Amino acid sequence: MTPLIAARAYGAAIKQTETLGGKDDAAGGDFGAMLRGAMENTVKSTQNAESMMTQQASGKAELIDAVTSVANAETSLQTVIAVRDQVISAYQQIMQMSV
Repeated sequence: MTPLIAARAYGAAIKQTETLGGKDDAAGGDFGAMLRGAMENTVKSTQNAESMMTQQASGKAELIDAVTSVANAETSLQTVIAVRDQVISAYQQIMQMSV
């Protein structure tokens, strides 16, 4: 993962968190709900990208709209992958701790 991809993924994660209503509220935030929402947004953006590609192939949509939709889906997927990698890393660090 390059620094540029990480920065884009971070920016997309911040945008998704704001979309889901999370404003750094540690007392009322539900991490599971935030992850669920991020996954739902990723699935929706992927479905939208597939739809736009199909429409563009049949001549019903502009190429730029299809490309933009695919780029948004890619960014969402990279965000989910980056979060997954960080969760796995944190889990591995916890498991290595001595009690």
